[in-house]
Amino acid sequence: MAREQLNAYTWHAFADGPQLAAALAGHVAGRLTKAIAERGTGLLAVSGGTTPAKFFATLSKIPIAWDRVTVTLVDERFVPASSPRSNAGLVAANLLQNAAAAARFVPLYHEAAGIETAAASDDAALQSLPWPLDVVVLGMGTDGHTASFFPDADNLAKLLDPSSTRIVLPVHAASAGEPRLTLALARILAAGFIALHIEGEDKRTAFDGAMGPGARKPIRAVIDAAPKAVEVFWAP
Repeated sequence: MAREQLNAYTWHAFADGPQLAAALAGHVAGRLTKAIAERGTGLLAVSGGTTPAKFFATLSKIPIAWDRVTVTLVDERFVPASSPRSNAGLVAANLLQNAAAAARFVPLYHEAAGIETAAASDDAALQSLPWPLDVVVLGMGTDGHTASFFPDADNLAKLLDPSSTRIVLPVHAASAGEPRLTLALARILAAGFIALHIEGEDKRTAFDGAMGPGARKPIRAVIDAAPKAVEVFWAP
């Protein structure tokens, strides 16, 4: 493994996906264990897509006090858990298994008249979570989006406003495929440990471009706003 300290983030490179999954799972489990020891509970937010499946499966087998952990999502498509595009479905099938089956899961999607109503309901429902997040694991698209902060989102300025008092915000972006729900940036930035999980040469190229001079991609905005170095985990 190569490890390089950079200005705004720490780069962790691994030979392959399984090695990355094992290392990231170890970091996350350790952070959750520390949080449980210090305040009796742990709060974890994870992203979806296809990339984190191996990481989820690896983390699910680590024997920590999962009955004291609450898991929620960084973002979600406005689709029910039965949809193959649901992040909640991915989490249920890969993370909430084995030892981690004892964790409490709080989804973002629920039936509502529309995405605005769903986001407002999430704000009320998630107030009771043990904020702040102890761990957040982000993903990234090749367009430089993270969470559901898409470059073409109609409300991107609001999504990237670190002073927002909201918990969940609605997202309208043509490239997203359907409306989405996402945690407000302030909730992500307040996490004790922020990881970015990316795999493949295309993601490496996209990340390098996003961090280049003059780049204005959402992932760059998140990293620049983070009060501590974001831990980037990458494998080819």
